[in-house]
Amino acid sequence: MAIKITSDSTCDLSPELVERHHIGIIPMYITLGGKSYRDMVDIFPDDIFRHVDAGGDIATTAAIPPHDYTTRFAELSKQYDAVVHIDIGSHFSACYQNASLAAKEFDNVYVVDSKNLSSGHGHVVMEAALMAEAGVPAPELVERLGRIIPKVEASFILNRLDYMRKGGRCSTIAMLGANALQLKPCIEVFDGAMRVGTKYRGSLEKSIQRYVRDRLEGRDDIVYERIFITHSQASPETVETAREAIRQIADFKEIIETHAGCTVSTHCGPSTLGVLFITK
Repeated sequence: MAIKITSDSTCDLSPELVERHHIGIIPMYITLGGKSYRDMVDIFPDDIFRHVDAGGDIATTAAIPPHDYTTRFAELSKQYDAVVHIDIGSHFSACYQNASLAAKEFDNVYVVDSKNLSSGHGHVVMEAALMAEAGVPAPELVERLGRIIPKVEASFILNRLDYMRKGGRCSTIAMLGANALQLKPCIEVFDGAMRVGTKYRGSLEKSIQRYVRDRLEGRDDIVYERIFITHSQASPETVETAREAIRQIADFKEIIETHAGCTVSTHCGPSTLGVLFITK
């Protein structure tokens, strides 16, 4: 059974992984400076950061409309026995609802709510792609994903809060207080929604070392197949800090660096970094 795995651009998988596993990507929409762009096609995080640094407003994101899904599903459903599309979590966007609406027109299109974002969503896409390559039938594949989704652990540590403030998710007073205390808050995905976790104090590098230790140390419930280090324009030194901290604590088969797309970058700003993995 030939199955095509597709995903919203919010999965933040590298172009190499997308190509290797033949994953179809459907872009989200980003509005910047009054114009609409397709995520990672017409606009990239660097474009957003340059615009904001020059004094412009932050970008806004928009869900993929049903028409885009219908067009893509119509093309792929003729080429494959089944299409399994995996969306950004339904708490974060209307993409899942729009894709589900479009899928009603096809007998062989399945839509899955990842209940996650960025490469937490990407882990679900990767698992789907590996199962499709192994010949798992689409109904069983979707059922297995349902068991994996609650076990994906996603979190990020923020280096700055001005993007959150401009987006209305953080007050100016809270931002100034965090800056004065050198606080680096951790944002976690829990039960399909975001919440604030530990607030680390000090330099970004030291905060990342403590953050990685908190996520990985002393646990026996982690699947050591792969871990993503996903970041938005973090320096190579910062990424290496995270990589080395992981190596000191856990023996993952793969430590994969990926770059956050425009969705995470729009809301979290530059130098955001997360470690994302699957638990047993």
